[in-house]
Amino acid sequence: MTDSSQDGRSSWNGADGRRGRWAYIGSFTDAGGPGLTVARVDAATGALTPVHSTDAVVNPSYLALSPGGDVLYAVSETDEGAAAAFSLADPARPEPLGLPVPVRGEGPTHLALAGPWLLTANYGSGSVSALPVRTGGGLGAPSAVLPHRGRGPVADRQAGPHPHAVVPDPSGRWLLSVDLGTDSVWSYALDPLSGAPSPHREERMRPGSGPRHLVFHPRGDRAYVLNELDPTVTACAWDAATGTLEPIGETRVVPADAGQRTYPSAPVVSADGRFLWAANRGHDSIATLALDAPGDAPELLGTVGCGGHWPRDLTAHPDGRLLYAANERSGDVTWFTVDPDTGIPARAGSVGIPAASCVLFS
Repeated sequence: MTDSSQDGRSSWNGADGRRGRWAYIGSFTDAGGPGLTVARVDAATGALTPVHSTDAVVNPSYLALSPGGDVLYAVSETDEGAAAAFSLADPARPEPLGLPVPVRGEGPTHLALAGPWLLTANYGSGSVSALPVRTGGGLGAPSAVLPHRGRGPVADRQAGPHPHAVVPDPSGRWLLSVDLGTDSVWSYALDPLSGAPSPHREERMRPGSGPRHLVFHPRGDRAYVLNELDPTVTACAWDAATGTLEPIGETRVVPADAGQRTYPSAPVVSADGRFLWAANRGHDSIATLALDAPGDAPELLGTVGCGGHWPRDLTAHPDGRLLYAANERSGDVTWFTVDPDTGIPARAGSVGIPAASCVLFS
């Protein structure tokens, strides 16, 4: 295990409560990444300056933050599968809250907090794990492992279930699990007292589309499912009263004449609900889509280069002025200013982070 810091314990501790002063960057240690990197965020430009890194967890490919912003969670995307918790008492130097906890699932790719539970999407074993969050933010062993079942028509990618994301809905009553292998989104009811998830229903997407991630419209009644095996986004109506997701239509996230195979990875919706952005691996671009007032018909406005190669994640700064692409194969995080009128991103800078996989702000 290694632990490095470029400028020690920064005095910039975020005590005044402003959001977006720190960025936490996950990376694949198996591919030469530093693990978990902490970067200071320039308030004027959005530029990232790494100040600390630790490989206390293997392959922390995706991160989540506690509601109070005092605990950071990471998956360990390995065959064994684990999740880890870090105290952010000093936000510049996350400290492990115990050892990583096995999730009893293979290859967890995503995680989310829902009430007193941390949920992980276990891509390799086709399941969702629910880990209790203890007092102080540490994790307990899984209380439940919820299996998905089924397959899709793409033989080499859909021989079985592969949940890739877990997303709580805005009402706090439901958890949605996006499954690339079964071409579906599985919903779980969250118990109003304990918060424990229980299976509710499975909503089928188009066969062979390979849904990967989901993001809600800020209004809460629309959701957008980004598909990996076909470069499209599926607009859906979401009914929080019944926990029902209904596909409305699809839109391509790359131009029709795009020559290379494209594997979309991560969607972002603007805080005002006017724009949807999607990161495209292969095409190595960020797509900008305009959303109409109902949110039913995204329109592709265009794409810009992601600033590197293989953008695995796309994240908006909390103030909405910038987007950040974690370019896994070129080993960098590139940031973009967003035109407030057109929604089109423009490259503003980058920093080298080998095997970067996600960016999270606190």
